[in-house]
Amino acid sequence: MTAPALPVELFDLVIFGGTGDLAVRKLLPALFHRYVDGQIQPGSRIIGVAREGLDDDGYRNQVRSALNGAAAKQGDQLDAFLQLVKYRPLDARKDAGWDEFAQLMGECPDHVRVFYLSTSPDLFVDICQRLGGYGLNQGQSRVVLEKPIGHDLASANRINDDVGRVFAESQTFRIDHYLGKETVQNLLALRFGNALFEPLWNAGHIDHVQITVAETLGVERRGPYYDHAGALRDMVQNHMLQLLCMVAMEPPSSLSPDAVRDEKLKVLHALKAINETNASQLTVRGQYRAGVGEGKSVPGYIEDLNSTSKSKVEHSSTETFVALKAEIANWRWSGVPFYLRTGKRLAERVSEIVVAFKPVPHSIFTASAGPLAQNRLVLRLQPDEGVKLWLTIKHPGPGGLRLRHVPLDMSFAEAFGVQQPDAYERLLLDVVRGNPTLFMRRDEVEAAWNWADPILAAWAAGGEAPRPYTSGTWGPSAAVALIERDGRTWDEDFEQ
Repeated sequence: MTAPALPVELFDLVIFGGTGDLAVRKLLPALFHRYVDGQIQPGSRIIGVAREGLDDDGYRNQVRSALNGAAAKQGDQLDAFLQLVKYRPLDARKDAGWDEFAQLMGECPDHVRVFYLSTSPDLFVDICQRLGGYGLNQGQSRVVLEKPIGHDLASANRINDDVGRVFAESQTFRIDHYLGKETVQNLLALRFGNALFEPLWNAGHIDHVQITVAETLGVERRGPYYDHAGALRDMVQNHMLQLLCMVAMEPPSSLSPDAVRDEKLKVLHALKAINETNASQLTVRGQYRAGVGEGKSVPGYIEDLNSTSKSKVEHSSTETFVALKAEIANWRWSGVPFYLRTGKRLAERVSEIVVAFKPVPHSIFTASAGPLAQNRLVLRLQPDEGVKLWLTIKHPGPGGLRLRHVPLDMSFAEAFGVQQPDAYERLLLDVVRGNPTLFMRRDEVEAAWNWADPILAAWAAGGEAPRPYTSGTWGPSAAVALIERDGRTWDEDFEQ
């Protein structure tokens, strides 16, 4: 039985960048779904802010179009939801409109205020300074910062320092939507709610861990941003390190926000350095070329980049694929490699964590029974969230003992009979509640950049171009060599 969804208190949620891709594709649908489930009370307000010269009705029409698929069977509820939606045209760097915006916010002084900065990071400080100048940072006010927070440690510290002069750390929510995914939450339940796994969750029993975040799409409309970021900054430094921390952290004393985040921080501090001395052995970066994606011909990265950028380029050193081998220098994980890979225009869209256990120390079975495979715990984050535990059993029937490797398979949608909420649905309401457990603390951001910066510096110093790979494949062949020289292979049993 599904637990009832409890309403949150009345709030004003302001989306800076309210006409942007993230707001239209993720944030507004997430809020609508929470409204349909009864968690958002009438009287709350959702305010889109952007530079476009729209009024309330014009913005509501945009929201209606964005929600058309999600709200096909909920017309009356959509109309009611749209009455919560307002719009104000603002430029973060200009004075016009801010007096009127402050007046609008002052109409509901008792509401929780959430300012979601779905903008370029170079606007974070300007927006926060203006919010502080109008006193909108007082009381139950919170600010949500989208990644990336800076492009290196120094720039991240500047942003955090400047935002911190307006909003206290307790008011600042650095969002990583991967931490809101149901499977990531279930990792905590699997590890710390069952006696089965935690005694085995260490170097004595686990052979290695793989974390894959693969996309079939290219850079799309994000080309200009992506060419200044690359896969390491865009995915590894935040999303993938957070997943690694959830797998590797010690049991927290409780689920209180700081207890969980303290343990994640210890993992980040324990990561072995990757720098100029070993980056060539422990990392692979690539860049996609033209090929076939999702059954059709697709262009390469440079062609995609030129289709979205005003200035044309002939080559780029930006990586669209990263594979690396990380290790954690502590007692629990000493000697256990963590293989991470992420990329665009890969063979399938999939995000999963694979925990591969060590093989049995001695086989009592004859060769005719078949090979013994390692037990694997597979946590699928997308597209179909669920958990698989791969076991070896006897194939039923006469004719001798024959071994089969089969999964105990649990799909969340099938097991619970409900549509799993999007990660943003959980995280947005956690901000309203003031619960920072699933958000990054400042010292986590700093520790992640401390580990990532030397990798970026090593690549820059080496001067080697990203390795080309054909769209629709699993990346450069060097990524296969990275794991296979250790006698292991990437898990790609996605169809099973």
